[in-house]
Amino acid sequence: MKKIKILLVDDHSLVRQGLKQIIELEKDIEVIGQAGDGEEAISKVQELNPDIVLLDINMPKLNGIHTLRRLKDMNNTIKIIMLTFHEDKEYLFETINLGANGYVLKDAESDSLIKAIRDVNNGNSYIHPSIATDLVKEFNNRGVKEDEDLRLTRREYEVLTLIAEGLNNKEIAFNLFISEKTVKNHVSNIFKKIHVNDRTQAAIYAYKHNIKKI
Repeated sequence: MKKIKILLVDDHSLVRQGLKQIIELEKDIEVIGQAGDGEEAISKVQELNPDIVLLDINMPKLNGIHTLRRLKDMNNTIKIIMLTFHEDKEYLFETINLGANGYVLKDAESDSLIKAIRDVNNGNSYIHPSIATDLVKEFNNRGVKEDEDLRLTRREYEVLTLIAEGLNNKEIAFNLFISEKTVKNHVSNIFKKIHVNDRTQAAIYAYKHNIKKI
């Protein structure tokens, strides 16, 4: 079994050790490295090539936001899950725009962390339910561009609801009995219509507009 390789990045060693113990209870996930600040994280990513980086927001030398930006500039396909407290929510919108793939609260249940890792590894996004509302409010406050004449087709609406549920293109195709290529085209059209750049932003849009299965 190929394991999901994790790099833990947090300036508190006790937090890292706690996360490591939780993660390594799972047979399909392993921690291959740790870093205590952003600069060390960048070096470790280059050295270890992890599948996913668990990245704290508040750190010395180089905080999580600047580290996220640097890592995405180095490799836009790298998967990054932000580790946050509720009081960090003012930074979350910025990390969305920078391409973060997931958001997990540090005090969340261990099941949430494991689900986030597996979802993100499978190409989906993960937003902890208790901060989804905060993200939607921030999404509103920042005045994300919308078209008053926006019209999603029925199929696009269905695809968007499944994106919001965290399904990848293959899973959406299976659920709707269509090809992955068709799903990919729908996803591209949806992003253009609702003016977002990735699946995380699309999921937040769906939460904001209370878009649910028909």
